Amino acid sequence: MIIKDILNEELGNSLRMKDRYEQELSKLPVGSLAVRNIKGNKYAYRIYRDNGKFVAEYKGRLSEMSEEEIAKWRDVKKKRAGYRSSLSQLKKEIAFLKRALRGKE
Repeated sequence: MIIKDILNEELGNSLRMKDRYEQELSKLPVGSLAVRNIKGNKYAYRIYRDNGKFVAEYKGRLSEMSEEEIAKWRDVKKKRAGYRSSLSQLKKEIAFLKRALRGKE
């Protein structure tokens, strides 16, 4: 059937896109930048989880960090959120296509 062929093609495209999004996510640095205020001074930490354990890696005083580095971490956070959102939507689409293809002719 023509419809089944189209659904199969769309499923293949969606699976390739899912793999690409997962690869892009793995290329991004782990964690995000957090700022802590200690006795009136602002300090930057890279926070992430390692095997379920919370890790805060000291990066330095916020005033000593370059604007480029801070902007880089903001950009990484936005990219990660975008990829995760797209990946979530794509997984739902893949599940729908698989259910549609399982149906009787």
